[in-house]
Amino acid sequence: MIKRLTSFLLALTTSLGAFAASANDPPVNSKAECVILLHGLARSSSSMEKLGLALHKEGYHVVNQGYPSRQAAIESLSQKAISTALERCPQSYKVNFVTHSMGGILVRQYLQENVINELKRVVMLGPPNQGSEVVDKLRNVPGFHFINGDAGLQLGTGALSVPKQLGKANFELGIIAGNKSINLILSSLIPETDDGKVSVRNTKLEGMKDHIEMPVTHPFMMKNSSVIKQVIQFLDKGHFEKHPTQQQ
Repeated sequence: MIKRLTSFLLALTTSLGAFAASANDPPVNSKAECVILLHGLARSSSSMEKLGLALHKEGYHVVNQGYPSRQAAIESLSQKAISTALERCPQSYKVNFVTHSMGGILVRQYLQENVINELKRVVMLGPPNQGSEVVDKLRNVPGFHFINGDAGLQLGTGALSVPKQLGKANFELGIIAGNKSINLILSSLIPETDDGKVSVRNTKLEGMKDHIEMPVTHPFMMKNSSVIKQVIQFLDKGHFEKHPTQQQ
């Protein structure tokens, strides 16, 4: 009886150990590619966790890089966040980026000053590539700088706009723009179709390879299952899956 109990406990322990190990092991279909995730302004890496998990299941090595978005200017945030993230990617792996909002501007800033030889593809979600009119209208409102920091002030459409000073995309870029809003007050400050923070037009960038609109809002698009499928589609194929309601 004791021998049978001992054998049962040993088998159970071995089984549990194998389960714990499998939860941390790389996926069976592991790719030799790294995907760096960069969140937006006043957000954290937790906002990209659902997307990161989906990419991990697809076989990508995922680096969900957080950074103090409200504590420095774009130039400083870009260099520190992306340099750190690249160090977390395995050597010789191809490098991809998936960004939300200002995260895309960090990538553009970094690539203007640095070369990533292993760079493959970039997907930007709701990027203010031509700035946001919201910043133009609210930059002088008391508390705006306190909430959004120096980087927030750099995201307008005027002379101080960092996005508009950066060049065209000289890398393989896909952009997903939202055309639904849950913030009617901010949308009233934007003269065209928008996601509550950025107009569809201002997400576009010269040199981009593909662009689609989706019925999603700025704060939550990175958690939307349909958006996540499109991200995976672009990373795998270099283009989005088009439907009749989606526009180039």
